[in-house]
Amino acid sequence: MKTLKQLGEFNFIRAIAKGCVNHKSVVKGIGDDAAVVRLEKNLFLLFTTDMLIEDVHFKRNQAARFIGHKAIACSISDIAAMGGVPRYALVSVAFPKNLKASIALDIYRGMHKTAKKFGLSIIGGDTNSAHKIIINVSMCGVAVGKKFILRNGACTGDFVFVTGRLGGSHAGRHLKFLPRLKEARFLVERYPVNAMIDISDGLISDLGHIIEMSKKGAVLWQENIPVSPDAKTLEDAYYQGEDFELLFTVPQSCADDLKRRWPFKKVKLTCIGEITTEGKGLRIKDVKGKLRKAKGLGWRHF
Repeated sequence: MKTLKQLGEFNFIRAIAKGCVNHKSVVKGIGDDAAVVRLEKNLFLLFTTDMLIEDVHFKRNQAARFIGHKAIACSISDIAAMGGVPRYALVSVAFPKNLKASIALDIYRGMHKTAKKFGLSIIGGDTNSAHKIIINVSMCGVAVGKKFILRNGACTGDFVFVTGRLGGSHAGRHLKFLPRLKEARFLVERYPVNAMIDISDGLISDLGHIIEMSKKGAVLWQENIPVSPDAKTLEDAYYQGEDFELLFTVPQSCADDLKRRWPFKKVKLTCIGEITTEGKGLRIKDVKGKLRKAKGLGWRHF
């Protein structure tokens, strides 16, 4: 019997997904940024959950309010990547018994501030004790009509876009990032976005999810990758993860209009590649025009 490390995180997810029996109202279950459930003819609920663990996603000596912010912002980012609007959250926490109460309360102050900023209501949860701080957020959002975006809709010839700059998130930005909710709403309401994901595991890994689910390939243009000034190398932009930027594909026919009408001056928008036919995998074109297969993976828990 393999260990979880030998099996791998995403093979484990695929294995447990096979055992899930979904009600007919479930439009999308396991395998995207959020699950999609049809509530009414033109109203869909989006469900996501994220768990943050001390020494994995944050350190105890980091500002507690930013830890709380990240806990909420991660799930808002998932809802944004689906093209939805966040509405409600349940927050479950496990704190060490000897943790200063001021730290625990500051974590919640950070969560409340971010929830208010994005029009989100924290409506319940659970408390428990553990040797390390654990925060789990379960969030529900909504999508009206069929304006929700899955990972599996990328089409051959689509251009690949990304918001912001990549890499260097571990310099502290992963605790302070703002979910690209406004940007996602702008995209969904005005353009035929075919596939979208937020970058949590790294550019290579998350674009890999899109092309795997869409049964396509892709080429990244190395010279176009928007590298963060906090990144040490280009490899950080490819693999480090926790950038929480939007990665999406649109038809080439609307790419120029999108770039021209992009209204968010403080958020860079960059066309970084193209979707290709299935079977060619994910490749990177260097500045000399040479293609090479993308190697390595982004973040994996096991």
